[in-house]
Amino acid sequence: SGDVSLRNRGTECPVSAGALGRDPPGPDDGSADQVTVHFINRDGEKLTATAKEGETLLEVVVNQNLAIDGFGACEGTLACSTCHLIFERDVFQKLDAISDEEMDMLDLAYGLTETSRLGCQVCVKKSMEGLTVQVPVEVSDIRRELEVGKQSKQ
Repeated sequence: SGDVSLRNRGTECPVSAGALGRDPPGPDDGSADQVTVHFINRDGEKLTATAKEGETLLEVVVNQNLAIDGFGACEGTLACSTCHLIFERDVFQKLDAISDEEMDMLDLAYGLTETSRLGCQVCVKKSMEGLTVQVPVEVSDIRRELEVGKQSKQ
């Protein structure tokens, strides 16, 4: 759908129908477009954030400054797997379809499960109110591994 830029493969989440034709909601726009999401970090700590409908889960972590080390190292360009998240099965089945590019990156992630997705590719929806996602214990940044591989061949 539309032109795809190879420079930045970040997901553009569709804005909810009520928000079409206006700027994305600002921090003072009330709670109509806000969704509470919970992240269980690598230490087993539950981090709660207020997300805006239409944000990716990666943007939620970054914008709310949640304590998840190394999360989203490539800034949502589908060039690493550091925003790997594990969803509950019932929620996972309701997510938008996974792209081939996301599947390729997930293949490189540690601790891959049947309900794994990349946070940069999952858009927050009102139906996700109260969502809890798990951050895997280990994370891999394929860019770093490729860099190490290049250096060891020299």
